[in-house]
Amino acid sequence: MAEYMGNLRRSNYCGDLRMEHIGSEVVVCGWVAKQRDLGQLIFIDLRDRTGIVQLAFDQSTDKDIFEKAFTARAEFVLCAKGIVQERSSKNPDIPTGDVEILVNELKVLSKAQTPPFEIVDDSKTSEELRLKYRYLDLRRKPLQDNLIMRSKIAKVARDYFYEKGFIEIETPMMIKSTPEGARDYLVPSRIHKGSFYALPQSPQIYKQLLMLSGFDRYIQLARCFRDEDLRADRQPEFTQIDMELSFASEEEIMEINEGLFKRLFSEVLNKELKTPFEKLTYDEAMNRFGSDKPDIRFGMEITDVSDVVAESGFGVFSGAVKNGGSVRAIVAKNAASVLTRKEIDKLTEYVKGIGAKGLAFIRWVEDEPSCGFRKFLTDDEFNGIISRTKAEKGDVVLFVADKNSVVLPTLGALRLTVAKKLDIIPDEFRFVWIVDFPFFEKDEETGEWVAMHHPFTMPKEDCLQYLDSDKGKVVAKAYDLTLNGTELSSGSIRITDYELQQKMFKALNLTEEEIEAKFGFLVEAYKYGAPPHGGMGIGLDRIAMLLSGADSLRDVTAFPKVQNASELMSESPSPVDQDSLDVLGIKVVSE
Repeated sequence: MAEYMGNLRRSNYCGDLRMEHIGSEVVVCGWVAKQRDLGQLIFIDLRDRTGIVQLAFDQSTDKDIFEKAFTARAEFVLCAKGIVQERSSKNPDIPTGDVEILVNELKVLSKAQTPPFEIVDDSKTSEELRLKYRYLDLRRKPLQDNLIMRSKIAKVARDYFYEKGFIEIETPMMIKSTPEGARDYLVPSRIHKGSFYALPQSPQIYKQLLMLSGFDRYIQLARCFRDEDLRADRQPEFTQIDMELSFASEEEIMEINEGLFKRLFSEVLNKELKTPFEKLTYDEAMNRFGSDKPDIRFGMEITDVSDVVAESGFGVFSGAVKNGGSVRAIVAKNAASVLTRKEIDKLTEYVKGIGAKGLAFIRWVEDEPSCGFRKFLTDDEFNGIISRTKAEKGDVVLFVADKNSVVLPTLGALRLTVAKKLDIIPDEFRFVWIVDFPFFEKDEETGEWVAMHHPFTMPKEDCLQYLDSDKGKVVAKAYDLTLNGTELSSGSIRITDYELQQKMFKALNLTEEEIEAKFGFLVEAYKYGAPPHGGMGIGLDRIAMLLSGADSLRDVTAFPKVQNASELMSESPSPVDQDSLDVLGIKVVSE
């Protein structure tokens, strides 16, 4: 039978005890991490979320208490009372390694079966099994530290925005379905059969309405939901540090958010950030790094050699230029010994897998560079490539030729892959703002122009003339903040002019009926005096992942979904009974 704590009350956490506590009587509670029986002496490592402390039982210990210690096994839940004393055999690997508790009262609060895997920091157990028993996995210190850091990030963010005069306001979790770039999770209505709520992809429309309501500084730690394919830095449900403010410029919004990150890094990591952060236009980021979320911690920037090879006899290059594309390259410095022909073949297969037709290269090992397409180039063309790329002996130059929508992202991804292979990425934090995004992007399948961000983003005033004539020239007042190749936040100045908003909807080929059905209430609100405003949504999960050094969002999420959007522990999603479906007026049709 399990025992009750009775009059015992925890006085200290396990990981808090130090030499200054010697002689004090303390009460600790936790789980058995390990029990060591040395005959006349028993030691138990007791664990809670703060760490481990050693419990000691010797010849002076009451017989019944000694017997309880003898029967204790891994993951038993104990409450122990005793005197803190100095350890005779110290453990320098843990903060409490100088002390132990000589126990004089012990209660077994809960017994445990042998767990399906050993609960240790560096677990080698498969992630699938650990996620099935997530409540056990969460007892491991690395995961507990990650969630504690996440909690601290949330607190620092709230404190910071409160100090800046922001008001925390909750927005609805069941809303009208509106297009925001991903599929909505839909919630059927029992009362309004055949109609559905959507879970919010973001609080975008509601926070804009709050600006119209006079709450000029809004903040919320908002839960958001997107029905999209998962990856290491994506979950179907996530938390956004969501903010919006009125009467503010792009620069003021950026400055406020830089202040937030400066505070976060100071209080959470004890690191001081330099502000203002670096800033790149969207075009600069794409042309130099092949990504709108570039990792700028290392060089290997993209070089355009299109003009050098435009008339060359190498049809792969000249053909790409003639068809309106380009030929671009990255240079892996001093990489010839690592990037062997075999490794380059692997990289070729990699780029083919992400959309490129192939990979050309120059590998400079001997006095003369090795180049398979050299015979198709004149000396001037070949030397022009070497000069433009600044290639030297020991380097490898990698080329992609195609339309720019293929060349740039391919080289951007290849750049990261090669840098990781060469282990040249410094362990540091490099923030960069990406600004001046195109307002529209063309859907390659349909040929239609769609909004790159959302349709409430304000275009730059000098671009309004191109709305009807040349949508590719329209630049948005939009800005993203990225860190080490990960997008942390996205924001923009919003449209507040009723007529301009209508014009933007029509530029996106929305009919009057679609506008009314999807955004009617927001459009109507603009008629009643809308202040200029803008804001951002900052991914709390991604911040926690980067600051904790985790490899995946699953490591900073208490109960995460896996790649097929299921939660292994509770086996969610799951079928529901027919009666529940009938109440909702839903019929499930098998494929």
